[in-house]
Amino acid sequence: MPQMPDKPETWALVLAWLSQHSPVLYAGALSFLVALIRVIYGGGTRRQALLEAALCTLITLGLIPVLEWLGLPQSMATAAGVFTGFLGVKKLAEIADRFADWKLPKREG
Repeated sequence: MPQMPDKPETWALVLAWLSQHSPVLYAGALSFLVALIRVIYGGGTRRQALLEAALCTLITLGLIPVLEWLGLPQSMATAAGVFTGFLGVKKLAEIADRFADWKLPKREG
């Protein structure tokens, strides 16, 4: 198997990318871990825990542009990740449904 060439420029680019995106990566990882531990603690199966953790991570990654749109710093992504992982997909869906019913009332007739 060919080895990756040891070029300092390559490692500098990788480290710069990781440094720039660390809040997003950290938020996704924390969301995954919190959701995983929450489902296992609640008596769920491994499959349920992995699926819930993956969905919470994707929701967290989707919330980060909303935080930027609201003018909040990227460091708030960590709190959003932990909050998302702790609440879980079902609770977030309930909150989103209530918000949609409040903001987008159903038509009569």
